[in-house]
Amino acid sequence: MKHNFNAGPCVLPREAVEAAIEAIRDFDNTGIGILEISHRTPGWERVMAETRQLWRELLNIPENYEILFLGGGASTQFFHVPANLLNKKAAYLQTGVWAKKAAKEAKFYGEVEVVASSEDKTYSYIPKDYVIPTDADYFHITTNNTIYGTEIRYDMDCPIDLVADMSSDIMSRPVDVSKYALIYGGAQKNVGPAGVTFVIIRRDLLGKLDRKLQTMVDYKTHAAEEDKNISMFNTPPVFPIFVMYETLKWVKNLGGLEAMNKINVEKADLLYNEIDRNSMFVGTAAKEDRSIMNVCFVMAPGHEDKEKAFMEFAKERGMVGIKGHRSVGGFRASIYNACPVESVKALVQCMQDFEAANK
Repeated sequence: MKHNFNAGPCVLPREAVEAAIEAIRDFDNTGIGILEISHRTPGWERVMAETRQLWRELLNIPENYEILFLGGGASTQFFHVPANLLNKKAAYLQTGVWAKKAAKEAKFYGEVEVVASSEDKTYSYIPKDYVIPTDADYFHITTNNTIYGTEIRYDMDCPIDLVADMSSDIMSRPVDVSKYALIYGGAQKNVGPAGVTFVIIRRDLLGKLDRKLQTMVDYKTHAAEEDKNISMFNTPPVFPIFVMYETLKWVKNLGGLEAMNKINVEKADLLYNEIDRNSMFVGTAAKEDRSIMNVCFVMAPGHEDKEKAFMEFAKERGMVGIKGHRSVGGFRASIYNACPVESVKALVQCMQDFEAANK
């Protein structure tokens, strides 16, 4: 049996995969597969509307927020956000590579103030006690840092518009959307495969600036008409959205985000407790900032020479995708929503067996 800990694209619910396979053969009893249908067919318009409604229901998104499904990944949003929101200055919290790249893109549109950074310690912690400048147009955070295994697991009170890249922890826990001006991310961690990007934006921000924008960059272009629950200015990424639709149905059937959070905390606790107990390994992220999505660890001092041996040991036991990012080294287990607790238990057993074999 294989246990998928890939950081993204990542493990998907089996139910969503099976539904996608069937839809490739025949979508909505049309006799035509999902990869071949027109996005203007009634069946697809229904899926778009129901997907948007699942987002609204699961995250309790207020009515004054628009939900967009776009292409280009979260990296494209690094410049879409400032293009639409940055008038004079923006503030950024730098907690990893992706946060740093987001700030870099914003500089094309105006002044950027990095209020705090954890780069001094390889982004192994979330900065504290920083001051958010109230003269900035917005404050940008990256809630979960996949490479370094840190996470902001609360909805902060912000004196200015708060923008969050939630690519890798969206739908893993309840979120008070009303505390954010805009939330965005790539789907390929918790809510689907690569190929679709979600944007949740407060409607008063649509067309807020006088800046002339390219049609596709302007969020207002993609917003739904007031009398409709769908928006398709151009052909959407149909198949990724369909898999997202089935994935969100799975989350709802589990009991929603309260239930999802409970499962995720259980999985993270299992793995972190073993890292802290096991003499062969040590975690890399500050304990108070540990991510429940991406668990990063390395060989403990004195055992560094056994890294390759453990990688082979784990691979032989079906562990897939646990190699750490090159900037951190060691290992990374991404335990997103669809990663079953049985896989985490299998990894824990693997770590225990390796310790026993090397005493």
